Amino acid sequence: MKNEFIEKRKSVRKFKNQALDEKTLELIKARIKTIGPLFKDDNYEITLNEEKISENESRYFLAFFGEENEKTLENIGFIGEQISLYLTSIGIGSYFKMAGKPKVKLSSKLKYIISMPLGLPAEPLFRNKDEFKRKSLTEISEGEDERIEAARLAPSAINAQGWYFIAKDGLIHCYRKKPNPLLTFFKNISDFIDMGIALSHIYLESDSFRFKKMDDAPLKTGYQYIGTVLK
Repeated sequence: MKNEFIEKRKSVRKFKNQALDEKTLELIKARIKTIGPLFKDDNYEITLNEEKISENESRYFLAFFGEENEKTLENIGFIGEQISLYLTSIGIGSYFKMAGKPKVKLSSKLKYIISMPLGLPAEPLFRNKDEFKRKSLTEISEGEDERIEAARLAPSAINAQGWYFIAKDGLIHCYRKKPNPLLTFFKNISDFIDMGIALSHIYLESDSFRFKKMDDAPLKTGYQYIGTVLK
């Protein structure tokens, strides 16, 4: 794969309470600024936050802000996963944390959506590809496009993998499972974020990438059409 960390990144939830050096913090801030969103006409904000425990111990997390709409949530997944893969590449662990708002004071005019705790890992940073617990390609897609394998490996809330892809004529039509009214609002939010995460993997494996909604995309029973990756 073009991005080697797609095949070995894992969600890290145990960290050393060890301060990151200033150079590393500046690299993270700079990377956040360089990642483009899936939808440019959307309003969002990402901040890097530090919670001091003692003089030499700190906890860190990214806070994502925006509106609770489809575009914002997909943008958060799309950008956040690229940040997470970058963090992995420099030896920093991370994971998306949906439940609970950080206790430290946050500064943004936009609504808090989700956080991404990060830090020096106190557990393995990588895993082998055969350790991924994922659905098969035939369960999540039809047609052939090698980039769908990257999407298959994407992380998702409670490992739900609620996406589907139809590859046809050089296009990849993208779908998410239709919302279940009996499920919590949290689950519906996470599904959109997960879709953005999967799309970020397709983007990273693409020579060129454009994404838009089409009027004539094929229907998929039980799924909601999200958009199409164009040639």
